[in-house]
Amino acid sequence: MFRPQDDFTYLMPVHFGGGKFDPETLVTQKATALSLSYETERDLLENYIPEGFELLAPEVQVAFNKFTEINWMHGGQYNLINVAAPVRFHGKKDEIDGAYTLVVWENKTAPILGGREQTGIPKIYADIEDLHIVRPHYATTVSYEGNTFLNMDFEATGSIAGQDLDALKSQFLSMNTLGWRYIPKVGAPGADLSQFVLYPQGMEVETAEVGKGSLKWTELTPMQSPAQYYIVNSLAALPIKRVTQAALIEGRAILRAMGARVIE
Repeated sequence: MFRPQDDFTYLMPVHFGGGKFDPETLVTQKATALSLSYETERDLLENYIPEGFELLAPEVQVAFNKFTEINWMHGGQYNLINVAAPVRFHGKKDEIDGAYTLVVWENKTAPILGGREQTGIPKIYADIEDLHIVRPHYATTVSYEGNTFLNMDFEATGSIAGQDLDALKSQFLSMNTLGWRYIPKVGAPGADLSQFVLYPQGMEVETAEVGKGSLKWTELTPMQSPAQYYIVNSLAALPIKRVTQAALIEGRAILRAMGARVIE
């Protein structure tokens, strides 16, 4: 009969096997990132920040990433949209500044499963277009079953170089991504598991451009997206006061998935 091994890590279905747990495992991938941040209403954004966290700025960070040459996918690729806010975690043992993940959309199943179960990142599915490029213009759209709910546009105005590029490289080399790992009870309300997780990751920046960026959220109806409409509509209800940062960055992302840990 099947018996899990103590030094292995597994995803469902467990009985087909897993892999030996190695805390030094690195997920590496080539990355193209379009990052836009905007100021919003603090009181409204705080509705989605859990107790125990402090919102450091009334800012929503939205990033498109195209990952290719992924080692654990044997050269595969996928796209994602990450939505986060800058926070400080105040715990009994830990105090950490980082980006609290509000939601991540991805267009393939495999990274969704590992990210949700192993590292507490709230990943869900969407169709995410590759960047449409007519330099210096870049654009992408995100949809669910044919219903577009996010448009991102960027116009590059100049390259980042010299000391500014060095500063950006240092900023992106180590980033604290924070998630809420929540597993509901079976047949009852509440959670069987509820814990905050630090998922350390970074990016070796090679090139970067600044520019003018804009984005648009479009509300969905329950018929258009029965399991996600309330997420999209909550984000759409946050006013975009002004775009505070817009950049297109290329490099190599390094994710320390097995180095994630519960924070308290």
